[in-house]
Amino acid sequence: MSATTSGIGALIEMARAARANAYAPYSRFAVGAAIRAEDGKLYAGANVENAAYPEGQCAETSAIGAMIAAGARRIEAMVVLADGATLCAPCGGCRQRIREFADGETLIHVAGPQGVRATFALSDLLPESFGPGHLAG
Repeated sequence: MSATTSGIGALIEMARAARANAYAPYSRFAVGAAIRAEDGKLYAGANVENAAYPEGQCAETSAIGAMIAAGARRIEAMVVLADGATLCAPCGGCRQRIREFADGETLIHVAGPQGVRATFALSDLLPESFGPGHLAG
């Protein structure tokens, strides 16, 4: 799923739509994510569970996969949307996956059904991160 726009509202709506299609029969915890890439296009993903638990994937991973499949390589902003009383920030593995395509200043908006609940710079979620620059030259 992709579109072009620049507003956070469009990211929230894409994440909400993706969340509605999540496959979460085991945890019953549906998550949607949406990315705005550097070219302004939006990409969405949902969590996909599997009976062999480690084989599932998070919504953030699905959204990154959609972005890469479309040829984009840079995350400008991301929304992660889930229900519940507590914030649903990206897990550790997703933080590292986001880091591959973003820098420390990239904003990650954590949302619930009513909208954004918190915003973090990636460097706050993954301080002193290891990234592609560590392998250069």
